[in-house]
Amino acid sequence: MTVYPLIIRIGPLMITGYGIMMMVAFLMAGWVMQRELKRRGLAEDYAADIVVAAVIGGIIGGKVWYAALYRDWSTLFSRGGLVWYGGFLGGVLAVILNGWRRRVPMRFTMELVAPALAVGYAVGRVGCFLVQDDYGTPTSLPWGMRFPQGWPPSTAQNLMRDFSVTLPPGTQPTDVLAVHPTQLYEVALMLVAFWWIWRLRTHQRGAGWLFGWYLLLAGIERFLVEFLRAKDDRFLGPLTIAQGTSLVIALIGVAMLARWATNDGATNPRQIAALQPATAR
Repeated sequence: MTVYPLIIRIGPLMITGYGIMMMVAFLMAGWVMQRELKRRGLAEDYAADIVVAAVIGGIIGGKVWYAALYRDWSTLFSRGGLVWYGGFLGGVLAVILNGWRRRVPMRFTMELVAPALAVGYAVGRVGCFLVQDDYGTPTSLPWGMRFPQGWPPSTAQNLMRDFSVTLPPGTQPTDVLAVHPTQLYEVALMLVAFWWIWRLRTHQRGAGWLFGWYLLLAGIERFLVEFLRAKDDRFLGPLTIAQGTSLVIALIGVAMLARWATNDGATNPRQIAALQPATAR
């Protein structure tokens, strides 16, 4: 199957599928948090605060990480060049600072954002597919996809030069090869993760326990998908930098699940004055 990027041109303005889906991802995440705040009887505007902080921090963190990883600081001012883990860390820092500003306990914020992060990531990966970035290694499976205008195009030359992929002798450099649509694999896996986290949100364990599930599932998902990604940053045999980071994140998730397995009463949402609706104050 041959797939082309989604680009909408309106005069000099160019709108990409990636930009559209990133906007949808943040809106979906905000809606999920708003629903949970409403269920708890708390001020729903905190969801919008989190989204704004995550957008600003995520863009800055993602671009700085990309520039540092590829040692190309000019990408700080380009349209492309974002790394998910950099965006995640930048977004986390910005959300923590926003919570501190609003005097909301960090563990409650972690609890609130867990399902939103899962669904937001899944929707965002649709954007990667539409712009044809972050695809996988060549495959002969029937759902393999060719990206002749990808980022970069999935030609034999690009796969060998940019991602150190070994190809059979006789492969022409200009051949556009079918590759694993790893973006869609991640969409499916993270939607399952969202379903699991969402159904657990009424748990009676300690605040922040749900965030442990997010870190564990997100770490496992990324670790597995990386084996099929076209990557050139493998630092320990077949493992990539992202896989090393994923293992650390998954282990932190396990530690959180164990630490907050019982309700310690540290955070009672109904006692958070800053999130009480105006009518309840």
